[in-house]
Amino acid sequence: MQVTLRPRALVLLGMCLLSNGLTAPVVGAAGARDSDWLLSPELLEHARLKIVWQQTLPLKKGETFAAVTLLGDRLYLRSDRNYMWSLNATAGEVAFSRSVAPQGIPVLGMVSYGDQFISVIGNQLTECSVAAGTEQRVADLELSIVAPPVRNNQFYYVAAGDRRLHVLRAQDLVRIFKVAADNESLITTVVADDNVAVFGTSAGNVVGMMADAPKKLWQFDAAEAIAGPIIRDGGSFYFASKDTNVYRIDMRGTAEISMAWKFQTEAVLDRAPRVTQRYVYQYALGRGLSAIDKQTGQAVWSVPEGLDLLAEGDLRAYLISKVRTLVVMDNATGKRLYSVNSAPVVAHVSNTENARIYIADEHGRVACLTPAR
Repeated sequence: MQVTLRPRALVLLGMCLLSNGLTAPVVGAAGARDSDWLLSPELLEHARLKIVWQQTLPLKKGETFAAVTLLGDRLYLRSDRNYMWSLNATAGEVAFSRSVAPQGIPVLGMVSYGDQFISVIGNQLTECSVAAGTEQRVADLELSIVAPPVRNNQFYYVAAGDRRLHVLRAQDLVRIFKVAADNESLITTVVADDNVAVFGTSAGNVVGMMADAPKKLWQFDAAEAIAGPIIRDGGSFYFASKDTNVYRIDMRGTAEISMAWKFQTEAVLDRAPRVTQRYVYQYALGRGLSAIDKQTGQAVWSVPEGLDLLAEGDLRAYLISKVRTLVVMDNATGKRLYSVNSAPVVAHVSNTENARIYIADEHGRVACLTPAR
């Protein structure tokens, strides 16, 4: 992993510089002007939100954020020049910053496992330290990797362009076995624990198999391709299909499944749902964002201009819209509570764990917002 030094960011009024040359997180800075903030604190008050912290990262001229990922207590921001910053998601301090690949090299996915985060960089499986971002292992698997790999305690599961799921021993990356869908369709998403591995395909199949052997346990078939990742929550799996439906299927033990519900969106879906403790949120092209009751599969509300879930807490959902407003919805009543102009926001992450909102603008400012109590 190449280390690249960056120029110092402009210092916000009254703030000191950290030793890594980045602007210190701003938390309710006295005397700060509205122009210093990504979003004005006064504006956010109307939506009953407050700024927890704000950080300024030194984007170069013409550089933009390409991906924002929240993994545990770390927020990762990668630019279109493949420079990455890791921030403490609670306090906003920079843990590390470095180049992860030369500009133009594709970076596929980012998942965490233990004290590592795992990506595919330039078609090479790459394991990096969460603490420092340093590469711990880089491996050319001699496969055309088509989906972010996942791992459990023993194995890696790698979907490849040969329409096979390759199962590799995590310790030394020796291939143990490989499997394929019965119809030889492309495997596009994988989720696994130590007992069961589940993959989805371009033909709409969702297949459960033993985690440590090429033995199929069950199969569910949607009418069209699985769109985006399959999301597992306990014994349930949530996924979108290009057949216009969002599905929840439940697993009993490891050998049986049943469909709990499906939700019709009346639009071809191109991404996975967002799944929280009580709700499922699905974006549909031309239809906006819909909230679905996780237990019943019934519609809670629909926002035609809605684009994505930012966060959820206390029966309120915080959305970003296609017209760059921050919308607050009441999940108990299905009513819109507030809307705030958020035109500066160009990047965000969907936080399904708590009510913290993470957004960024084109000037490198990154902010964490939370509901005001």
